[in-house]
Amino acid sequence: MKKLLALSLLLLVPAPSNAQDLTGQEIIVTGTRREAEDYDASIPAVGLRRLADYAVLEVKVAGDTRDEKKRRDEIFQMVQGALDLARRRPGIELATGEMVVEPLTLANFRNLPLANDGRPDTDKTSFLVKTKLSAGTDAKAALERISAFVKDVPTVGRAEMKASGDLTLSVVAPDQYRGQIVDLVAADARSTAARLGPDYAVEAKGLDRPVEWSRASLTEVFLYVPYSYSVVPKAR
Repeated sequence: MKKLLALSLLLLVPAPSNAQDLTGQEIIVTGTRREAEDYDASIPAVGLRRLADYAVLEVKVAGDTRDEKKRRDEIFQMVQGALDLARRRPGIELATGEMVVEPLTLANFRNLPLANDGRPDTDKTSFLVKTKLSAGTDAKAALERISAFVKDVPTVGRAEMKASGDLTLSVVAPDQYRGQIVDLVAADARSTAARLGPDYAVEAKGLDRPVEWSRASLTEVFLYVPYSYSVVPKAR
């Protein structure tokens, strides 16, 4: 999983054919949406800055027991222990995903992929630990809450659990903020045209595209539509 150092919104140009339908999904913020889809984008000046929904940290569970079956059982038993602990730990949730976040549950945790941990007779897997952000919660407090949870998960055999990567953010259903974003863009466009006098109007493009995102601070995201507009003389 890439380091997630930025919070990871859409105008008149059609969306790329390989873009996912992210309506209603919880999204990990990884720089920008366009970076996640391997093409560049400029971030406009006007958008919606808000508190992210979750702080998220990737954790790794690795084991080096010689017997393969026992080693893998120990790893999955430790993941199960994390799920059991999370049910008793208010404010902590477990999930999977690199961009779209999905709950990790007792029904699906054994579907986590295993990979070699860089040495003979080793395996590892990873998942996400997240905590809800609220007004007044800073990144330090969120990280401490997640770190305390990881430390408290019972070890199983030679399996170990530790943080892997940096604290990142997620936002749920970013397209729900489209109306607020368009209102902000419209207000900015009207203000700009008004400064030039009553003989000018605004032509806007791109306001029909999906919402994109970037990270604004340690706990905030910037949600935007990659719009453009021009101030032009009114038709006479």
